[in-house]
Amino acid sequence: MQTMVYTPAMQGKGEFDGGKIKEQKPIGFSGEGSAIRRVGPLFYWAWATSSTEARIGLHPHQGFEILTYVVEGNAFHGDTLGTDSTVGTGGAQVMQTGSGVSHQERLSADTELFQIWFEPELTEAIRRKPTYRQYAHEDFPQETTAEYTVKTVIGPGAPVQLVTDSEMWDVEIGGGARYVQKVPAGYTLTALAIRGQGTWGESGASKEPVPFRHKDFIIKAVEADTEVEIMNSSDQGTLRLIIIKVPSKVSYPLYPKR
Repeated sequence: MQTMVYTPAMQGKGEFDGGKIKEQKPIGFSGEGSAIRRVGPLFYWAWATSSTEARIGLHPHQGFEILTYVVEGNAFHGDTLGTDSTVGTGGAQVMQTGSGVSHQERLSADTELFQIWFEPELTEAIRRKPTYRQYAHEDFPQETTAEYTVKTVIGPGAPVQLVTDSEMWDVEIGGGARYVQKVPAGYTLTALAIRGQGTWGESGASKEPVPFRHKDFIIKAVEADTEVEIMNSSDQGTLRLIIIKVPSKVSYPLYPKR
């Protein structure tokens, strides 16, 4: 499959609390304007920002594994499990919503975060007790070289372990530098460029790399083991991407999006 790039105009939009929270949605719900409705078990992905303190009232979830990853600021969380918590910059919270849980959220001013839903086999998930866990930035492993820094959010070595087959990284690439991500056969690599711009190609391939810009969403499904090469096309400034890898197909039925 060729590399697909989806501009902000091709992604969904949403808002909460009278527009105090604004969202760009690489993967949204039906009717929100997202060209992409899901990628394998990656069900939903919202990029939210708040310029002032804002709230989202108590609401229910069931079955899905929901990750909130804070890029900047503070996210306050309360739920019917009795949780009352704060997640700061670089931290994450995970709700495995199981048989059902309700939660409410509050964002401090100038907060930027992601809420991402992963879909396990729901007929099994809804039999499990719901859980809540949270992690600080320092809990996640990081690899730093002269060219890039990679923080593993989900996957080997990371504290977040989901039932859903998935891995996630927060990657920062220096000016003019490159980063290579291995993708096994049968998997899809997705990325959201939250800072900077660059190009996306394959190591050793004859095809020209595909350019992308700030806020673009990039998807690459592979049928054979592949090395994806991401370049920062600027000599100055950092390219930062949130990268998620999931199987292109799973062995269980997925919830239909209408």
